[in-house]
Amino acid sequence: MSSFWSIWISVITLGSILGCYLLLRWCLQNHTGIKEGDDMHHEFDGIVELNNQLPRWWTILFYICIVWGLVYLVLYPGLGNYKGLWNWQSSNQTIKSLAESRAAVEANKTNGVINQYDREVEFANELFAPIFDNYYKQPITELVKDAEALKIGQRLFSQNCSQCHGSDARGQRGFPNLTDDDWLYGGTPEKITETLINGRQALMPAQLDAMGEKGIQELVAYVLSLSDRPDLDQAQVDAGQARFAICAACHGQDGKGNQQLGAPNLTDQTWLYGGTNKAITETLTYGRNGVMPSFKDTLGEKKIHLVGAYVYSLSQKN
Repeated sequence: MSSFWSIWISVITLGSILGCYLLLRWCLQNHTGIKEGDDMHHEFDGIVELNNQLPRWWTILFYICIVWGLVYLVLYPGLGNYKGLWNWQSSNQTIKSLAESRAAVEANKTNGVINQYDREVEFANELFAPIFDNYYKQPITELVKDAEALKIGQRLFSQNCSQCHGSDARGQRGFPNLTDDDWLYGGTPEKITETLINGRQALMPAQLDAMGEKGIQELVAYVLSLSDRPDLDQAQVDAGQARFAICAACHGQDGKGNQQLGAPNLTDQTWLYGGTNKAITETLTYGRNGVMPSFKDTLGEKKIHLVGAYVYSLSQKN
């Protein structure tokens, strides 16, 4: 963090605590001009308001909270780049294995660092590493028969994948449905694992500059005809077929796509961004650049193996 932001955060934090203290002191003073304990001349339903101070127990508790906040900021990090007298930190590196977590904990002990996260990772790895090791030795085609393995895979999916693909894995606009048999890059265990480890970067180039609006409408008509849409202008379809040559390099002459390139099949009813005239026009006009992030560093290959087994099992039920 730069010195500017460190000072900025420190000033705001300490200023807020000072503001709370000054506000409390102000509220403890009598600003009414009425002697403490006397009638404030406010009455409602027989209840008379008296000019009383804030409850002493509440005032003391407020002071304790202010002192506690200052002590915390002295001992622990909270003021920009200041690390605190106890030199505590959540973690200083990415832990990928049991050996690395142990080494990190020992290094931190040597350096006088209280590193809670690394200790927790070490404990978790001690507890769960043998389980992941055992499942990693089994092929995905066997893991799909193991209910416990799939439960673990489902939990990992819910934590890391459901934000895009949905809790039921049926996807949404721009994010594929993982429960059917339509796959952009292949639905074998090997391809699913490859996608999870390396991620994917899709690229559908915009065609507006190359074709113009008229050309795009002709191409849209032809693409719609591939999935047997009714009520199309045949003249536009024929003109669009000639223009489709520029698309055939990825989608194939028959429009059935290419999993090596991640080019979708245009002849079925499965559409990632929508199969209406408007949606396809938008795709051709502006292009698409979908990203599937890599989970290699986030989960590691052993957990990815279980997620892959769960994802693979979803399409095998259909």
